[in-house]
Parts: sequence; C-alpha cells; structure tokens
Amino acid sequence: MATDALVPLESNPEVMNKFLQKLGVPPDWSIVDVMSLDPEMLSWIPQPVISVILLFPISASYEEHKKKEEVEVLSKGQKISSNIFYMKQYLSNACGTVALVHSVANNCDKIQLSEGPLKKFLEEARPLDASTRGTLFTKTEGIINAHKELAQEGQTNTPSPEDLINHHFIVFVHKDGALYELDGNKAFPINHGPTTPESLLEDAAKVCKEFMGRDPNEVRFTVMALAALD
Repeated sequence: MATDALVPLESNPEVMNKFLQKLGVPPDWSIVDVMSLDPEMLSWIPQPVISVILLFPISASYEEHKKKEEVEVLSKGQKISSNIFYMKQYLSNACGTVALVHSVANNCDKIQLSEGPLKKFLEEARPLDASTRGTLFTKTEGIINAHKELAQEGQTNTPSPEDLINHHFIVFVHKDGALYELDGNKAFPINHGPTTPESLLEDAAKVCKEFMGRDPNEVRFTVMALAALD
C-alpha cells in the first residue's frame, strides 16, 4: 500500500528518464536540462518539446501568489479545455512523479506508451475528476513502487519521507491552443494564454521567469523539458 509521504524524486534527468521508461515511455522521449531561459539558448533544446517541468522552492511569495491567483480565477473565470488531464496531489513528496504523469497524460497522442501501470492508470483515470484521479494515484502501487525505487538513485543524499522538503515540481503543457500550468497542489489548472506546440518551450519559459521574479533572491530553480530525441 502507498504511504502518505514518499522520498522525493531528484531533479535529475537520468533518474527521471529511468522512471519514465520503467513506466512504459519509449526512450525516444527524454527529459533534458534547460540550462538557460534565454531565447537563443532555448533554441538548442531538442524539438519537439511536449512539456516543461519547473522545480522551485516553496516560499511565502509562492503561497501568497497561489491564494491571490485562485481568488482571481474564481472571480473572473478561465477557459479550461475538456481534453486537459489534471489530477490533485495527495501524497507528500510525490510532486515529481505527478509532474511526469501530467507530462505523459497530456501527450498520449504523441507518446506510444507500452502496457504497464501508467497506461492502466491513465485508462482508469481519464473519466474521473481531478480529486478522484488523485485518490486513484495513491492506490496505484506500480507507479508508487517505481517512484520509491528511483528515488533511491541520484547524486544527492536520499532524504527520508519525514524530512521537510520545501521544493515543488510543476509542469507546463500545450493543449488545444493554450498553455496550461499543472500543479497538483492548486485548486485547478491555470490557463496562461495562447501557445502552440512549436512555441511551448518559449512561452513556458516566460512563466518560469515570473516564478523567479517573485523570489528574486532565490537561486534554487531548475527547469527541464520532455523532448523528442533523434
């Protein structure tokens, strides 16, 4: 059975790619580091990019912005595609895996998933609402066990599930002409406006810069992309 807290995945492309492949993602799709958000540097990232993952420190400014953003969206409303796959996060330290699941789930038209726990989970989860999907995820032992196994790998000392972790993964994807931020700790997906498959990386980078701008004295940000490899 799943526990209420996991050891977090490291923000390490090698670890994440092992995890994805264990869950049935073919090796021609790979997590790569985004070393700079400068447009010229972004041009070096392999294309197509189908998701952008941001790891950032949870701070007072993040929590304040999250509350303000939720109030604003509830007041003004936003358009959310019925095709977006979003789930809530109910397991502590599972945000890395939730971000990877969001990345794959919203790109199953491009990724040829092999049979396995992730494909089975997505088939069962698609008809459900975000909360029920999150609950189902906590009971999907194939994914949870893969997370536990890969969380022991990486270059840093492995924390315990009880350790206080103040970093959080979210993901940006394109769906039906819009850029969506998928954060399992938020009340709903956030529509950041128009984008295209070709401009996803650049448009997501702009939102990543906004996160950084809200914590100008913080340097612990990591950006990665799920991209096609030749």
